[in-house]
Amino acid sequence: MRFADRLDRVLEEKESLLCVGLDTVLEKIPASLRGEPDPLFAFNRAIIDATLPYAAAYKVNTAFYEAYGLAGWRALEETFRYLPADVIRIADAKRGDIGNTAMMYARGLFAGLGADAVTVNPLLGGDSVMPFLEEESLGVFFLCLTSNPGSRDFQHIQTGEGRLYEVIAHRVRSWNEKGNCGLVVGATHPEQLGAIRTLAPELPLLIPGIGAQGGELEASVRAGTDKAGRGALYNSSRAILYASAGEDFREAAASAARETRDGLQRAGKRS
Repeated sequence: MRFADRLDRVLEEKESLLCVGLDTVLEKIPASLRGEPDPLFAFNRAIIDATLPYAAAYKVNTAFYEAYGLAGWRALEETFRYLPADVIRIADAKRGDIGNTAMMYARGLFAGLGADAVTVNPLLGGDSVMPFLEEESLGVFFLCLTSNPGSRDFQHIQTGEGRLYEVIAHRVRSWNEKGNCGLVVGATHPEQLGAIRTLAPELPLLIPGIGAQGGELEASVRAGTDKAGRGALYNSSRAILYASAGEDFREAAASAARETRDGLQRAGKRS
């Protein structure tokens, strides 16, 4: 099954557009878990159990595990093993390199971790992304217009073919022969998000920035979803993970995930 088709099926079955970001920081998890043999995974497991009824996907930012060396990588592997098959499992690695290096990155994230999708930097061009696109069932979300303030430094530059983010959207559409390409577009840019959806109506969007980064939820849902009210995953990380620093963190995370899921649904009905 093509990745785009599987994603659409998951969004429909789960009745959710929510992606929970597992950007886990050891110093921020409850003190009671820090004595566990694998505290990062213990926290992630609790968060997954609490939020699974409300989430269609989980985005695991590999940097938050690589920072802890071998122990962090083990927690990363255990997290992917624990995530169930009825959600989309995204390795947020933002890889980008050429030739054999790209091939090894793809192998490590897809075959090694078991990710269903990855994030990739497209700026090295077509030959650098092809190793990620070989299998139609595995998705690739290409950085297009990111949610951080510094995105304006380069991504808004005017070229002969339009703004750089518009050029990226066009290029990614041309790479989408197997139906496994998507775009990363920040919720902090609702106007440009709508323009990108118009430029690439068939591409799924991964939309960060609706939580702690302050993106406009209703505007971004109106701009980012497709005609069926799907076609997009809205990621929230810190606002869910650290909804409470106490022993009620599970209940707080579940409540935050439910409220975010419901808010996305309400916004979709008004769009």
